[in-house]
Amino acid sequence: MFCQDHSKLCCSDCVLLNHRQCTDLALIAESVKTLSVDMQQLSSKIQEILAELNHFTKTQEASIQSMEGSYNEKLQEIREQRKTLNAALDKLENTTLKELDEIRTILQTSLKKDVDNCSRLKHELQQLSEAVQGLHDKNNKEMEFVASMKCQDKIHESESYLNENSVQVQSTIIFMANINIEQYLFQQASLGRIVDSMAMNPDTVLTVKRKSQSNIKIPKDSSDNCNIRGICSLPSGQVIVADSNNTRVKMFDKYYNLSSLCDVSGFPWDICLISSSEVAVTLDSDGVQFMSVSNGQLANGRKLQLPHNAVGIAHHHGALYITSNSALYHYTLNGTLVKKLYEDGGGYLTVYKCAVSPAVERIYVTNFSQHTLITLATDGTLISTFTDPELRNPEGVCVTTSGQVIVCGCVSHTVIQVDHEGRKKQATLLAKKDGMTSPLSISYNTYINHIIVGLAHDNYINLIELE
Repeated sequence: MFCQDHSKLCCSDCVLLNHRQCTDLALIAESVKTLSVDMQQLSSKIQEILAELNHFTKTQEASIQSMEGSYNEKLQEIREQRKTLNAALDKLENTTLKELDEIRTILQTSLKKDVDNCSRLKHELQQLSEAVQGLHDKNNKEMEFVASMKCQDKIHESESYLNENSVQVQSTIIFMANINIEQYLFQQASLGRIVDSMAMNPDTVLTVKRKSQSNIKIPKDSSDNCNIRGICSLPSGQVIVADSNNTRVKMFDKYYNLSSLCDVSGFPWDICLISSSEVAVTLDSDGVQFMSVSNGQLANGRKLQLPHNAVGIAHHHGALYITSNSALYHYTLNGTLVKKLYEDGGGYLTVYKCAVSPAVERIYVTNFSQHTLITLATDGTLISTFTDPELRNPEGVCVTTSGQVIVCGCVSHTVIQVDHEGRKKQATLLAKKDGMTSPLSISYNTYINHIIVGLAHDNYINLIELE
């Protein structure tokens, strides 16, 4: 049977259960006389749906791999956070033990001095006592007088010493624990928040709360001005900048105090986070320099030599994305080329800086000479190009943990937010009227919810606090 009311095939049981109220029921043999079926169109529709299902399956399988990679990265970050806390507690313990040793030394010195003084006075009095005993039978008035005067002097010295150092309660050391530390730790539910990026809206517009600056010039710098081509932020809040004018990489603690620096062999163009304890710096024709981060110190590690210039760099789950000014390449962490993803030889710095979105599997690339932000799929497929009067000569680009895309225009003196598909401007976060001048690089600091902007030929970085 066929129910025309519901466009459903049905058996006799279905008719009794679900179609007793229907008015247009007929045998299939009768229905086919009035209803036509386009089998070719039906087949095409099936193939179309199958293709969509295959695409969705591949997308979800890729998401599973991405999620596992993200899990491993966050697991490492949590363990590094625990190491940081352990190191902080170790430092507090060592400082306290040092104070304990100092108090012990002071008390020991004071008490030993008292013991030594008492021993000296006892010894001198004992000698005088023996001398007095020896004069009893000699009837030598002059010697008795001399001995008497010496005894009186020593007795007075001893009595004065005892009066000045009266017997006190036995010396002890008291430790008064800082209960605020223990109370604070017990008040915390965890080491941090675990957030599902899929539950976040990557197009939520960011709001600037306030802007401040931090000086990143140091006495050792050879140039009068810094030139911050690249910035990255560690999960622990530390900030690392690539200063091309001084050919060095500087690391600052979460309060923006210099904690370490490393000179590099080439011109540092960009920097990206590899893990919570490693970063990678592009050095133009000198390849990619890896640096380790341990106990607040930077150290040069291995280096990748590439057959092209290394300018922009981004990392995502073991994949390195490196630009050469005219092309974007996908490498493994050990330097094996996977694929040339994108190329544009139509001008200067046409494939410049890049960033990867962990949430929506997108790669964002700035085209400096054509004033464009390019959005690619991770296989290099072009998704969109974006231009705007407020984006002139774009340089740095970054993506927040929620997937929001932020790009800076050097000549337009702007920092703007673009939607995750790279098709339209969401907001202008900062402009020249806000004091923004020639931004070169940008990074999102997850530790304090800040955007950090590096500037051209300037000794300060801009800190943008978000609401």
